[in-house]
Amino acid sequence: MASVASTYSRAFADVVLGAHLDAHASIAELRSIASLLSESSELRRVWENPAIPAEQKRRVLDVIVERDGISKQVRNLVAVLIDHRRVHFLEPIIGQLEKELDARLGFAEAEITSARQLDDAEKREFEAQVGKLTGKKVRARFGQDASLLGGAVVRLGSTIYDGSVKGQLERLKEAISS
Repeated sequence: MASVASTYSRAFADVVLGAHLDAHASIAELRSIASLLSESSELRRVWENPAIPAEQKRRVLDVIVERDGISKQVRNLVAVLIDHRRVHFLEPIIGQLEKELDARLGFAEAEITSARQLDDAEKREFEAQVGKLTGKKVRARFGQDASLLGGAVVRLGSTIYDGSVKGQLERLKEAISS
């Protein structure tokens, strides 16, 4: 499954960047179709049924595209998935596409957890510092965890930077006990 999602996401990232499309808008359009698909068992049955001709499935898609103002490129991707009976891979493809576009556009996703609620200036400062650390533009999600006591924990992919008071106390405890 991962290779299918990866293959389609890389190909569609080429389309998005080659046609200078708005990456966020394209992902939002794909999410809209994925949402319709997950909410409608009838639509899912039609698009996944091998007995229904692909032409009829694409006509249903075209009605949705026309109604929702979906771009031609997104429509074509979904049509290819329908034609190759891979529409059930749409959600993983979207997730992989987000990662692929972020990597190509030089973005890093960060999860920043602090002991207290941060104001907007502090959030921007955190993003700037993480940006200097990674050399990339940073999109951060912020959370709060009072058990940290103070400071913050930054997660970049599988790397964790622990600048919390709780983390410092745990490291001090380990140093004293060893």
